[in-house]
Amino acid sequence: MDGIKLSQSEITRQIKRVTWIGIAINLFLAALKFLVGTFGKSQAVIADAVHSLSDLGTDLAILLGVKFWTAPADEDHPYGHRRIEALITALIGVLLAGAGLQIGLEAMISIREPHLSAPGWIAIAGPILSIILKESVFRWTISVAKRTHSKAVMANAWHHRSDAISSLPAFFAVLGSAWNPALAFLDQVGAIIVTVFILKVAWAILIPALKELSDQGATEKETQQIRQIVEQTPGVFSAHKLRTRRVGYGYFVDLHIQVSGNMPVRDGHMISEDVKMRLIYYGPNVQDVCVHLEPEEG
Repeated sequence: MDGIKLSQSEITRQIKRVTWIGIAINLFLAALKFLVGTFGKSQAVIADAVHSLSDLGTDLAILLGVKFWTAPADEDHPYGHRRIEALITALIGVLLAGAGLQIGLEAMISIREPHLSAPGWIAIAGPILSIILKESVFRWTISVAKRTHSKAVMANAWHHRSDAISSLPAFFAVLGSAWNPALAFLDQVGAIIVTVFILKVAWAILIPALKELSDQGATEKETQQIRQIVEQTPGVFSAHKLRTRRVGYGYFVDLHIQVSGNMPVRDGHMISEDVKMRLIYYGPNVQDVCVHLEPEEG
């Protein structure tokens, strides 16, 4: 299935389907964690519930955005709408970082309180179900992200994984402090560890999106690969002024090639078309190419 090129309608359908499932699971887990965290008096589990709610926000952002970033190019957006996906991905990273900072701040403030009460055993149900369900949603979502080449869906998949991972310290914090009331402070320690996991994932999501929004080009290895493909094309003497920029999951390429100055314009045009087709077929996720012809000097 991964090797089959999907239509835009199929891409939209798959993204919406997995996102709606994610919304349902996030609503269930957030409500469950708030309930068991409140009745069990566990700050770590309540913090984990906030994390699940932040997942819900990113799901909604994808549902609203997928219609726009999968739309074809038009007069106002001749290069397409894929930058909208980068904006939504960056938004996911910011929301996730904000939720993590709030959780960590509350945990650091409350850990200094002298009379901490140990959480009840009921609180452990939230982290257990979260680990099982969110890991399952992560695996499904990341498979959809790979098929649809969607960075936003990929970011959302890792958001699901971060929720599963962050439930581990919550689980052990509740387990340890409920088993021995003298270890009640472990609940706050668990919430701080959850914060570290959340901020790490937020950073990994946010930075690539910001790089794309700032017109980051291809890597040095990818640039060399592009140049090699071009210069191996019959009729091309050399390539220069090579520029790339990432848009969505691929690159737009702009370059100059030198061809014989004595050949007809039609032949030069055919060589430029050959360069374009070779780059799109063999290049590193090349989406479109603009080739400028120059006569070879000497």
